[in-house]
Amino acid sequence: MTATEIILSHFEKISAIPRGSGNEAALRQWLAEWAGSHGFANRKDNAGNLAVHVPASADRQNAHPLILQAHMDMVCQKANDSPHDFTRDPIRNIRHDDWLKADKTTLGADNGIAIAIMLALAEDKTIDRPPLELLFTVEEETGLIGADNLDPSLLTGKRMINLDSEEDGHFTVGCSGGGTLYITLPVNWITPAKNQDAFEIKVGGLMGGHSGGDIHRHRANANKLMARLLDEVIRNIPIQLVTFKGGTVRNAIPRTAEAVILCPAGTHDQLSEIIHSQEKIFQSEFKSVERSLAITFAEKQNKAAKAINAQDAQKCVQFIMALPNGVDEMSVDAEGSVETSNNVGITELREDGFYVVSSQRSAVASRLEDITRRAESICAFAGASWERSAMSKPWMPNIDSPLLIKCVEVYESLHQQKPKIEVVHGGLECGILSDRCNGIDSVSLGPTIVNAHSPDEALHIPSLSNTWTFLTALLRAI
Repeated sequence: MTATEIILSHFEKISAIPRGSGNEAALRQWLAEWAGSHGFANRKDNAGNLAVHVPASADRQNAHPLILQAHMDMVCQKANDSPHDFTRDPIRNIRHDDWLKADKTTLGADNGIAIAIMLALAEDKTIDRPPLELLFTVEEETGLIGADNLDPSLLTGKRMINLDSEEDGHFTVGCSGGGTLYITLPVNWITPAKNQDAFEIKVGGLMGGHSGGDIHRHRANANKLMARLLDEVIRNIPIQLVTFKGGTVRNAIPRTAEAVILCPAGTHDQLSEIIHSQEKIFQSEFKSVERSLAITFAEKQNKAAKAINAQDAQKCVQFIMALPNGVDEMSVDAEGSVETSNNVGITELREDGFYVVSSQRSAVASRLEDITRRAESICAFAGASWERSAMSKPWMPNIDSPLLIKCVEVYESLHQQKPKIEVVHGGLECGILSDRCNGIDSVSLGPTIVNAHSPDEALHIPSLSNTWTFLTALLRAI
């Protein structure tokens, strides 16, 4: 078997194990058993991270260790018509030409393919290598939680290759910091009047994507579109709100949103005209990006037992309208790169209030604090309560990094051209792990993955060979 096929074989086994954030125990146990079967020492910490120690080649046992790092969890997103249960069902991988996708779900190549690469490297005894420390972290996708709580005694190495980047031929040397606001806007539930009709409205067909890596691609946010639509309805028809729900994870651009509203009887045609008019406006605004954008609505026969009143419905809509979303600032120092952004990732009208999850990112710590405080200010004006997550600091680039210099040297020897060195807007664990371990020299790289955090996620299979060739050459040269 070629290295690519060995990696894909490992990935198939990993894909059979449910591993949404917070549900990594089964994969961790499988990895520990794999390590034991090969005689590799392994240990987990209290956070659930796992480290596996792989011996060096016979003549390099005194070399300094190299850490290879990936996270065990994946973002769980699926198409509306998919029956997939991420807590139980295996991911079904579909190979088509040069691409690997899943059956109407996220593929989990972010970051499962990195784990597969690490296993293949550890198993191949023909590779000339220093001691390897394989670090598998938990809950990266929900806020870098495993990295932030790592027990430093798991590791001895001071240089690390993180395998969570998603473009072949690119070396990542820095990333944005980030944080999340968990917001609850209080509402009043009432018993609706009987002379009202109920309508269900759905915004869908959107691309979604990674709230860091895709935030600059002008993709629509379903929560924001639903708020704009309902705002236009409220300006013409008094409504009460029964449901409002959109998005499923904080770090994915929401692809769908739905709402159930109550309108005075006899307003069907007026509502239909408003909705179709707004649909055309949205389709025109996003015509170059969101080619499948659609809004549907239908009258519901089952009348709601309760709703929030017209004043609170307007307050919820205006709150989502006001929250920042998308690119806030472009970088002054790195032309074409996003510096600061916000993603209104989750909305849900609940019994105890209107729940909203807002995720902020910035490559500048003070700007991250600024955009977070702006969102908090809107919460304060609206009378909402909020809880701020721990804020991860940006991973600041070190262009003089010895590991980066060696990586560039190896890449140029293989390809006779320079790799692209970049700072990304998405979050990586490198900076946090370095802080936890009193300094680690890190470079992030990986095979090409497109449309991460969405059911359109796909792995470019030929890029696996490039990643493998580079890594084996680096292990020889380092």
